[in-house]
Amino acid sequence: MIGISFSGTGKTASVLEMKHKDYCSGLIRDWDKELQKHLITDNIRVQSFQSKIKKALSGKIEDLSETQIPLTSGMRVQTLNYIVKVELGGRNMTVIVDTGSDLTWIQCEPCYSCYNQQDPLFKPMASPSYQPVLCNTSTCQSLQFATGNSGTCGTSQPTCNYFVSYGDGSYTRGELGREQLNLGTTTIPKFLFGCGRNNKGLFGGAAGLMGLGLGELSLVSQTNSQFGGVFSYCLPSIEGDASGSLILGEDSSVYKNSTPISYTKMVPNPQLSTFYLLNLTDISIGGVALQAPGFAKAGILIDSGTVITRLPPSVYRALKTQFLKQFSGFPSAPGFSILDTCFNLTGYQEVNIPTVKMHYDGDVKMNVDVDGIFYFVKTDASQVCLALASLSSEDEIGIIGNYQQKNLRVVYDTKGSRIGFAEETCSFI
Repeated sequence: MIGISFSGTGKTASVLEMKHKDYCSGLIRDWDKELQKHLITDNIRVQSFQSKIKKALSGKIEDLSETQIPLTSGMRVQTLNYIVKVELGGRNMTVIVDTGSDLTWIQCEPCYSCYNQQDPLFKPMASPSYQPVLCNTSTCQSLQFATGNSGTCGTSQPTCNYFVSYGDGSYTRGELGREQLNLGTTTIPKFLFGCGRNNKGLFGGAAGLMGLGLGELSLVSQTNSQFGGVFSYCLPSIEGDASGSLILGEDSSVYKNSTPISYTKMVPNPQLSTFYLLNLTDISIGGVALQAPGFAKAGILIDSGTVITRLPPSVYRALKTQFLKQFSGFPSAPGFSILDTCFNLTGYQEVNIPTVKMHYDGDVKMNVDVDGIFYFVKTDASQVCLALASLSSEDEIGIIGNYQQKNLRVVYDTKGSRIGFAEETCSFI
């Protein structure tokens, strides 16, 4: 393993531990193929985002407490997303954390078509606190905005059926229900969620997904009275048993950040109202600002469910040129999936890599952690790639992925319409 260093310039708290999603699946036999599959899936997710955004822009659709939850890498459930454990109806469930969607759902028994998961299936009929949602309610009607699909009536009983697709062929189908949800030390009675009976996709061994978007059915909106519409996370590295935290609530005293939190305003867009948009004004490599024309575009998404950051082609070209100018003299390696700037670093005990900083409105700078700059395709360092990629065209909206958010405290303040960044070495302990 090579060493890498930089060059250039009063409220109750319950915390959820956060891990990388592949943490739950045991050993991965062919990691190269798994990485290729994950990046292809990540690219399809981005394409799906762009499709939804284009449709939306064309007008065609879509005393506060504190909870802290362990958040971990999902490496063992064979995907590059992050997971937390929650308690639903008295049962522990491992779910993927996703700021790019709204509806929280888990697989339920009886399940007519389900993927394999680590936890036992949730049994709503065995829970005295479970309540189905009826199809003639306003809650059922709100599904159109939250998921893009209208709620429908069940054939055998008047329950509200839902359907959510994720663009990569993954989907969940079932009925809406209400159940008691425990997040650390905080109890949420009658939490609205999807009870999935027909689910397919690359969700690994997770029991389902936690929707942290801005829509009215998201966990953030449903817990507004408890947590004030504020949550934050610290995403740990993907190696080993590293864990971070998901904190629901605005008590910053439980953060472990090493630098002050700097806030940038969210970009309002009524047509993309469920997404978190920021204004990326520049990127600097080793202290050198790119000042590419693509920064004039309005808004870039920040998303915990996308892995690799995507930039407008003009911005990515400028970034790649400047990075290669500063990181020179190393043998090249073949590109890997969506990553086209790769190196063979075998034989090097240590390399100095340029710093990468993302600049936002309000003179806010987000320092990309060293773990978020290079993507190790080969463990022997014979194929190490710059962990950023280009969008297909200039009119697509950029996305800040989770790979570039590692070891940062990212604070989502929906009531203040702002997002904050601070450096933090992620640790739940």
